[in-house]
Amino acid sequence: MEAGGNVTANLITFRPGVGSSYGNGWRQLWKFFLELLLIGIIACVISLPSGMGGWAQGGAGAFLGIVAAAYGILVIGPVDYGVSFSFLKAARGDKVEIKDMFAAFQNYWNAVLASLLVTVIVVVGLILIIIPGIIFACKLAFTPYLVVDRKMEVIEAVKTSWRMTNGHAWKVFLIGLLAIPIGIAGMICLGVGFIIAIMWITMALASLYHAVSTSSAAVVEQPSPIQ
Repeated sequence: MEAGGNVTANLITFRPGVGSSYGNGWRQLWKFFLELLLIGIIACVISLPSGMGGWAQGGAGAFLGIVAAAYGILVIGPVDYGVSFSFLKAARGDKVEIKDMFAAFQNYWNAVLASLLVTVIVVVGLILIIIPGIIFACKLAFTPYLVVDRKMEVIEAVKTSWRMTNGHAWKVFLIGLLAIPIGIAGMICLGVGFIIAIMWITMALASLYHAVSTSSAAVVEQPSPIQ
C-alpha cells in the first residue's frame, strides 16, 4: 500500500462494498477511538474562527467575513484533508497520531487548491438541477486521500479520483445515504451518539477508498498471462 510515497505492508484487505466499508469502519473505529476523537475535537477548535463573520455588523462584519472565508480556504481545508488522512490510517490499521491531521500541510497548496476546486465543481453541479452535483461529489470523494496519502498534485488527484470511482461511485452515494439514518439514530442517543455516528461514517468512506485502492493495486501488480 502506498502511503506518503512509501510502500507499507497492509493486512487489512476486503472487497470494496458499502457493508464491508461500514463493517471495517466500525471495527477500526474502536481500535483508534480516543486518537480520532481528540483529532476531531482539535479540528472543531481550529474551525471556530470561520464563524467570526457573524460577530460584527456593517463594514466590520464584511471584513471579518472575508477573513473567515480566507481562513476556511487556507487553514480549515487542509486540516479537513488531514483529518480524512487520519481516518484512512485508522481504516487500514496503521498507527494514528495527532500530527497526522496536519499531514496535508506537507502538500499544502495542492490541498488548498484541491479543496477549493472540488467545492466549486460540486456547487456548480448542485446549481445544475442538483443531480450533477451529487454525481460530482461521489466521483471526487477520494481526492482528499490522494492529495495527502499519495501527495498528488491537484489536477492529478481529481482525475485519479474520477477514474478510481468508476464502478464505485454508487457505493459512495449509498454510504452518504446511509449516513442519514445513522446520524438520526446518533442524535436520538442523547447527542453523544451523533459524534460516534459522524466518526463511523467518516471511517466508512475512508475504508471504501482503502478497499478500492488495494484492489486496484492488486490488479496492477498481477502479472500478465501473456509474456
